[in-house]
Amino acid sequence: MYAFEIERPATIADAVAALQDEDAQALGGGQTLIPTLKARLAMPATLVSLTGIGEMKGVCLSDEGALCIGGATTHGTVAQEAAALYPALAALAGHIGDPAVRNRGTIGGSLANNDPSACYPAAALGSGATIITNARTIAADDYFQGMFATALDAGEVITEVRLPIPQAANYQKFVQPASRFALVGVYVAKYADGVRVAVTGASESGVFRWTEAEAALSADFSAAALGDLGVSAEGMIGDLHGTPAYRAHLVKVMTGRAVTAAG
Repeated sequence: MYAFEIERPATIADAVAALQDEDAQALGGGQTLIPTLKARLAMPATLVSLTGIGEMKGVCLSDEGALCIGGATTHGTVAQEAAALYPALAALAGHIGDPAVRNRGTIGGSLANNDPSACYPAAALGSGATIITNARTIAADDYFQGMFATALDAGEVITEVRLPIPQAANYQKFVQPASRFALVGVYVAKYADGVRVAVTGASESGVFRWTEAEAALSADFSAAALGDLGVSAEGMIGDLHGTPAYRAHLVKVMTGRAVTAAG
């Protein structure tokens, strides 16, 4: 590790001010950033820790009935405090990484990083979430913009995530056992106005919605409704863990499992 300064602001305003320095980098739980620094893939002069900002922590219901999660809330806290409100999301959070990761990693950090195999992006996109920052609100459909790419501007901080609670939902993850990331993960959420299906771990473009499956499942919420549907292997990730064709096949398999479990 190289030498750097660290600031620990107590408010969102102080954090945003500290991040105005072009050599500053926001630090959530550090589960991605710290290994990145160790590998010298990034070398910010100052880290601005968000973990001491009380107004960015916690889980609650909004007046409209959406689940609100502070950007600095850990996965472990989501797994515990969302269990009675949004069980599918709580179950997803409870199976991220290992206990050390769940007790340090944050929902805001995960969404800001937008790893193409991370779980939270599928939950946010599948739930039609709203990403709240210090400056604006961003719909999940507009937020995710490719592998490790988001709509966030430099110095912008995710302060809260709001997720409409569905009638039924489930997340199925085919786990890459070494990393606990998703080789393919599918989040299915059924709402009064239709079904949303979000896929992580599969595409070179990051998390995406499988719209053909959404249309079929909105008409008939059963695994059988997927019928002959399938996703193309073109643009899917290919590596030592699985070929593009294998990942494309898993998308349908995991979608069917999620629908069955949700139903």
